[in-house]
Amino acid sequence: MGLLSNEQTIATTIGGRHVSLSTGLMAKQANGSVVLRTGDLVLLATAVMSSSPKTGIDFFPLTVEFVEKFYAAGRIPGGYFKREARPSGFATLISRLIDRSIRPLFPESFRNDVQVVVTILSHDPTIPIEPFAIVAASAALTISNIPFNGPVGAALIGDVESSLRPDLSISQFRDSRLHMTVAGTDTAILMIEAGAHDVSESTILQAIQVAQTPISEATTAQLQLKQLVGKDKTVLEPTQPHLELVSLIQSAMGNQIAQNLKGGDKDATNQFLKSLESEVLLKVAEVFPNDVPLATELFRGYKKDHIRQTIITHKIRPDGRRLDEIRPIEAQVGLLPSTHGSALFTRGETQSLGVVTLGTSDDEQMEDNLSDVDKKTCFLHYNFPPYSVGEVGNMARTSRRELGHGALAERALTSVLPTQNFPYTIRLVSEILESNGSSSMASVCSCCLALMDAGVPIQAPVAGIAMGLLIQDGQFVVLSDIQGLEDHYGDMDFKVAGSVAGITALQLDIKVSGLTIDILKTALEQARLGRLHILSRMGEVLSAPRGVIAPNAPKIESMSIPPDKVGLLIGPGGKMIRKIEEETQATIVVTDGSIGLVCVSASNQDQLDHAKTVIRQLTRDIEVGDVYQGRVTKVVDFGAFMELVPGKEGLMHISSFAKHRVARADEVVKTGQIVEVRVKEIDQQNRINLVPLVPLVE
Repeated sequence: MGLLSNEQTIATTIGGRHVSLSTGLMAKQANGSVVLRTGDLVLLATAVMSSSPKTGIDFFPLTVEFVEKFYAAGRIPGGYFKREARPSGFATLISRLIDRSIRPLFPESFRNDVQVVVTILSHDPTIPIEPFAIVAASAALTISNIPFNGPVGAALIGDVESSLRPDLSISQFRDSRLHMTVAGTDTAILMIEAGAHDVSESTILQAIQVAQTPISEATTAQLQLKQLVGKDKTVLEPTQPHLELVSLIQSAMGNQIAQNLKGGDKDATNQFLKSLESEVLLKVAEVFPNDVPLATELFRGYKKDHIRQTIITHKIRPDGRRLDEIRPIEAQVGLLPSTHGSALFTRGETQSLGVVTLGTSDDEQMEDNLSDVDKKTCFLHYNFPPYSVGEVGNMARTSRRELGHGALAERALTSVLPTQNFPYTIRLVSEILESNGSSSMASVCSCCLALMDAGVPIQAPVAGIAMGLLIQDGQFVVLSDIQGLEDHYGDMDFKVAGSVAGITALQLDIKVSGLTIDILKTALEQARLGRLHILSRMGEVLSAPRGVIAPNAPKIESMSIPPDKVGLLIGPGGKMIRKIEEETQATIVVTDGSIGLVCVSASNQDQLDHAKTVIRQLTRDIEVGDVYQGRVTKVVDFGAFMELVPGKEGLMHISSFAKHRVARADEVVKTGQIVEVRVKEIDQQNRINLVPLVPLVE
């Protein structure tokens, strides 16, 4: 008999689903450990803190990992080693969701390493994972001794038939106009991640309000669990600098930031701030040489306060813009002659090169996840090389940030892609060539223009804008089209993308303990106006997709054949379809056998037309009177057997070769010879009798 555990469980309802939070059974050596169960979904969340803080850093060292285990779905991983390898794109994006939801609630001066790991132990293909992964992570932190000002709740909101709901299954989200994850506390919003189909700003605000109920249900359950088993939080020892040091730093800084931080470009601003820091620290070193490290940290805190106060008080931004003013925009299309579509989009000191490549169904992206192997027909890759910010760095791997920004830009464009009868696989690439804020939204703009340049019939142009926020002493200002410095020292990064008709994607990250609905309403309206301005500038360059697909793109068409002829087209073991591909140099894929949908692709139009003709002839019923270009496959004493289409032969009798009697068939026709023939008769045994359209000999 095994040892008894000290498991404690809270059962509740979150967003219409029965959920349990338990602790004391698994991973008991972690600072906090919680198992969340709902349906067949089981998540293990752990939170661990280092025993001492890191020194010499000015950020909170938090790492979050979402770990997929294939055994959770009763599957064995693919590949040679048969074990889970690097995180999938989905796992990386979930990790980012959790990180962005919990990070604002740690104390500002906290410098201990904290690692949060959420592992999926059992998978339920009907239940969305995102909100429950956030809740599980928050619960582990809430019951631990780690300083954390939670708990955090989360909800995934969908919109089906104009009904906003937090309880949709994964299959129901396929018909939803909105897919929005919201995380927050009982009183404020912390994080939003959404994809949408031209949803209005008012619908977004309504969805946030709908999310408040399941968020409150989740936070209440965590507090109940904390009352049962919660540990006392570790008390942080505040560092109190002596007043003489503080006075010296503030005196040396004076009002220089307010006086000089106006109208400069990125390099000029950075140079000024670096010079000011050097000037201040030099004065500190002369008086308090042992306090230079502490003075550095203090200076950076005061610098942030001065920058923020300058913007809030004077309503003037570091580059001299008004609060709602968009930076200058330039755009070009068709720059790269060998690509299928290209566009260069520049906004201020942020520049994205968007490139479109059109491929066949063989180019679809395969994603091996817990449910199945998915295929994506459109995907966007975002690249952020170090030279884009004038630095030297590692280019050997794709960072989480690059994956997240690419996923956001991809989500923004997906809803306007052609929905039916578009046979191409689309690869979008955004190369960030310069960056000073909002590069993911510049990627939306450049890739949208590149799609139109390639002739992809998108439903509407899409643009993106990043909004910032400063809150101080009860006042707040919303900034349109933020640059890097405003992002770094601000309280919010709110990215909104969409068309003239509505929002297609948004992402909210904050650094404060939460936002109110009023702030979000102001930001959404200001973002809408900014988005319309950017769309108008894009429209001056290219307002709609070109009328034809790029001439150097593969030629691809979809065609329909009778569903009962699909087996004939494929042939035993794929023999027939391979034979047609060899003959025509085209690629043929049966995309949906149940309705007889076939995709044909080739490098030129002649090959494509040839393959389509062969497929039509093969899959249609041969009737008396039909004319074919037959190929002689075998010559016999009484005539010649001829292939009309792959897999279908008929006999041209020797008596039809000429008006007079022909003695030997092999003296008139040869194997491989092409003869134009007409179907004369199809007998009761389905044997096809052929005659030449013109006599073979006079």
